Amino acid sequence: MSDTKDFIFNQTMMRIRDPEKSLAFYRDVLGMTLLNKFDFPEMSFSLYFLAYQDPGEIPTDPLGKAEFVFMQKATLELTHNWGTESDANFSGYHNGNADPRGFGHIGITVPDVYRACARFEELGVEFVKRPDDGKMKGLAFIKDPDGYWIEILAARSLAEMIVSG
Repeated sequence: MSDTKDFIFNQTMMRIRDPEKSLAFYRDVLGMTLLNKFDFPEMSFSLYFLAYQDPGEIPTDPLGKAEFVFMQKATLELTHNWGTESDANFSGYHNGNADPRGFGHIGITVPDVYRACARFEELGVEFVKRPDDGKMKGLAFIKDPDGYWIEILAARSLAEMIVSG
């Protein structure tokens, strides 16, 4: 459609309790790059934008860097409301998979699900579903530090499973 040809699906936002833990997970476990961080002191929150991006492609000037973030396809926006990381009474955010159900998961495509899962196992990542659990073989679900589910899939094997029924 010509009216929307330049539209971009830019981001999915998830609230996080502790940015140190979440950034370590998405950067060190899943290999994403922090594109930019925006602080809003007057409203006591920060936004962290991550993606699979070569860090060398990110502009260094503040305006160019901010514009770059909002021109990318499929970024992850982590929103941290200040203070949640140290609030003993904070019970966490709803992950969408407990009742009532809503948001389900984000998906990460990897070359080899089994190899990725072996690495996740070594890193102590919590699994919801391992690749050979259940009826759908060859894909997994892991949890991030806030309990959000992340599907780990390989494009070809998932496509073959869906097409062959």
